[in-house]
Amino acid sequence: MLQGFLLLFPWLFLNTGLCSAAQSELTITTIKQEPYTMSKGTQLEGFCMDLLSEVAKKLGFKYRVQLVKDTSYGRQDENGNWNGMIGEVVRGEADLAIAPLTLTAAREKAVGMTKPFMQTGISVLLRKDISEGAGFFDFLTPFSAQTWVGILVAYVGTAACIFIAARLSPCEWSQPQSEQSRFGFLHSLWYTAGALTLQGAGPHPKSLSGRVICCSWWLFAVVLLACYFSNLSASKSSESSQLTVKGFEDLANQDMIEYGCLAGSSTLAFFKNSNNPVYRRIYEHMERTKSFVSSMDEGIRRAREGNFAFIGESVSLDLAVARHCELVRAHEVVGMRGYSIAAALGSPIIKNLSVAILQLSEAGELAYLRSKWWASSCIAGKAKSSAVQPHSLKGMFLVLSLGLGLGTVLAVLELTSKSRRSAAEQKKSCCTVLTEELSLRLRTSDAKTSQENAEKDKEKA
Repeated sequence: MLQGFLLLFPWLFLNTGLCSAAQSELTITTIKQEPYTMSKGTQLEGFCMDLLSEVAKKLGFKYRVQLVKDTSYGRQDENGNWNGMIGEVVRGEADLAIAPLTLTAAREKAVGMTKPFMQTGISVLLRKDISEGAGFFDFLTPFSAQTWVGILVAYVGTAACIFIAARLSPCEWSQPQSEQSRFGFLHSLWYTAGALTLQGAGPHPKSLSGRVICCSWWLFAVVLLACYFSNLSASKSSESSQLTVKGFEDLANQDMIEYGCLAGSSTLAFFKNSNNPVYRRIYEHMERTKSFVSSMDEGIRRAREGNFAFIGESVSLDLAVARHCELVRAHEVVGMRGYSIAAALGSPIIKNLSVAILQLSEAGELAYLRSKWWASSCIAGKAKSSAVQPHSLKGMFLVLSLGLGLGTVLAVLELTSKSRRSAAEQKKSCCTVLTEELSLRLRTSDAKTSQENAEKDKEKA
């Protein structure tokens, strides 16, 4: 008997090796869904394909991928039979199923499921104009942030030009040695603000240069206020006809927009089996109006058209938001669940797959794959279409700039004209008198100190 066992042992060893070699290439079933699995020529690519490649490297197995024959994820019929990818794993037609397979109790009884490689939940997809509510600073929305910055720069620049022109022009400040300028910088700021609000704040400039600057600012202010009130009125009138939806309770408490989910999905089962009164009302409404969609693409299309809120898994909705900039996902997420890899019930590879997924998660690989395949095509921080951009007012900014420049130049010419007359009377060069005038008018010290310095300069001369 011992001799027979010794003869049988090599045969068993060889057969075990052949079986291992035959099973070294695993059959993987999957389903096409962007961005998990997509066609690229004759090959497949996507999040799940990258995940499968990383897991195969860690566990050291070869594989071949096939698409599920009936294009279904896996549902159990009345007779207890499974279709889709779950059915292929149950029947042994595939070793693994890798796709956005939701980990549920029914599937866990039929197949083995790994630790989730992605967390998801149920949320709402809407157009931005439906989901956005009124905020505390909505009065700023008529202009973009860049426009407000430009207005602030124009305001400070105009006040600075009025201040400089008032100091340089002899018509505004004829005796800098003995009197103070009427236009200090603080008064220039106040005067400019008064003009911006169409209130006015005296005293007004007397010189040609000051009046040119003020006229330019008044024209700019009138056009600016006209644009502001026009856009503010338009935005408020559009908001009055729109509905604010921020979550499921807002959705259930209104009847202006339709809402629905994917027919026969786990999302529908969640609302059907829930004891929450809000979720029950949502289910009863969808069942009564038959507002289900047949595919994810149909739900996204109806949400983009408006007057429809699509209820689905948050991960898939995030992808739609990344592809379509007019859509937004509600912040509320309920019914958290995970996506897992499925294998035959009792398969020993389940444990190793779960460990590999956890290692990829801890190393940041899953987060990297998520950012890779969910990259947004929308421009970050893009302003609302209704907000006035800086280029819309570039003509007025240009007119104001020309007015400020012209006023400043006129102030210098007025001072130059006075310096020429003073130079002729004092029999000095015009440049010397002009330099003294500039030094006296732009000096920040008081009048007495200015006069003392002027007398010292004369004594030295």
